[in-house]
Amino acid sequence: MTASSLSTVELIERTGQGDRAAAASLFERIYADLHQMAGRLMRRERRDHALQTTGLVHEAFVRLAGLNRVSPQGKTHFLALSSHVMRQILVDHARKRLRLKRGGDRQRLRFDAGDVLSRGRSSDVLAVEDALNRLAELDPRQAQIVEMRFFGGMTVEEVAAALGVSKRTIEADWTMAKAWLRRELAGDDA
Repeated sequence: MTASSLSTVELIERTGQGDRAAAASLFERIYADLHQMAGRLMRRERRDHALQTTGLVHEAFVRLAGLNRVSPQGKTHFLALSSHVMRQILVDHARKRLRLKRGGDRQRLRFDAGDVLSRGRSSDVLAVEDALNRLAELDPRQAQIVEMRFFGGMTVEEVAAALGVSKRTIEADWTMAKAWLRRELAGDDA
């Protein structure tokens, strides 16, 4: 049986076990989805970012291929993990950029599902990261939903399938998470 004839779940499993042919087939199969996801994330970054869309896809895939402890239950779950990994890569780059500048002036920003990050502001990426970490302490599922919906560009249906809950539950949690983040990122002004 060739790697290209395997299901996506089988390719993910074999990739986690170090099968290079499976990794190549998996990358080919989901490249367009990963590139689209990375494109959405990179549109929120500054124009002179060290990473470009394709570089983000490749770096994320390399990290994901090395995760043998994680067993995604299918393509949707793998894409959810991908959005998390891509966000972490961008957060790592933002931290490095601020560290190189010997800190940065972190400021509160307003959470808007359409445009939360200002282009070129590493501190915005870190403010959102900090807020998401606080949300994850309060409600891990809501934090996952924000990652998948906002950063991963996943639909409500895809998130519901990935998390194994109803569409209505996702809609309610998404509404609550947006309101919480909006208040949290607005600071004491809200």
